[in-house]
Amino acid sequence: MEFVKPGITIDFIGRRRVALLASVALIVLGLATAGLRGLNLGIDFAGGTLVELKMPRPVNIEDVRRELRGIGMGDSTIQHYGSKNEILIRMMRSPTGIEGFQGQIIKALEVVYGQGAVELRRTEVVGPQVGAALRRQATLAIAYALVGILIYITIRFEFRFAVAAILALVHDVLITLGAFALTNKELSLPVIAAFLAIIGYSLNDTIVVFDRIRENLRLYRRESYEVVINRSINETLSRTILTSLTTLLVVLALFFLGGEVIHDFAFALLVGIIVGTYSSIFIASPLLILWQRFAPSKKRLAAGRASQ
Repeated sequence: MEFVKPGITIDFIGRRRVALLASVALIVLGLATAGLRGLNLGIDFAGGTLVELKMPRPVNIEDVRRELRGIGMGDSTIQHYGSKNEILIRMMRSPTGIEGFQGQIIKALEVVYGQGAVELRRTEVVGPQVGAALRRQATLAIAYALVGILIYITIRFEFRFAVAAILALVHDVLITLGAFALTNKELSLPVIAAFLAIIGYSLNDTIVVFDRIRENLRLYRRESYEVVINRSINETLSRTILTSLTTLLVVLALFFLGGEVIHDFAFALLVGIIVGTYSSIFIASPLLILWQRFAPSKKRLAAGRASQ
């Protein structure tokens, strides 16, 4: 199936400066928001206790907060979860006697909703040391993935391709992280898994474009570097659009129909797929031009190109 007519010549490279400026602006906005307001770390990373409850009728958050204030838990984060009858209570403390802790919450809320009417769905407790360890492991997982990709692409292509791909992947992760900061969505272990999936997806698309660039550098030796790269992006555009659309349809279904449990996971994938497709066209390939233009030894690059 062809979404784009063969021979199309959209000037993607001519718009690279605007795209780079837009990306820098989005990254700065996201990082500034995260720095000023902080990221909404889930219980996996921040530590604490999470309690999910179901009531017999729609829940008024203020009623719940008032009752929890009476037992010294008024500073808890309370939100609807799934439906108006269900709530999620999150607090930064990690109690030792969890059964008594649960009973204390349920007993307080039964004053409003009736004896035996409060149903306990789940309870999760993560200590502060465990949360810190999980944060460190999540960061290392992303770092190891990027280092592995750097080594693979250096072997498979060249070091310049590897650097461009890594910078594009870091760009994708930072913009997705910024989207979480701007929307105040919870950053949890499933979201980190989504980030790793985004890295894999974006890399796959970038590799296809890079492979075509390498082929065209051999075929069109007399054309300028910019023209060859732009030609390569246009030649792979149909495949890029088809892959992105089919993946996007699945993620949209998860986002709107998957429920609250995987909502943030699907949101990360949704943003990541859009940004990853954009970066493979407007970020990764133009970075090769910057490398070729500002590398310490252009003669060495030219020699490397001639030897391909």
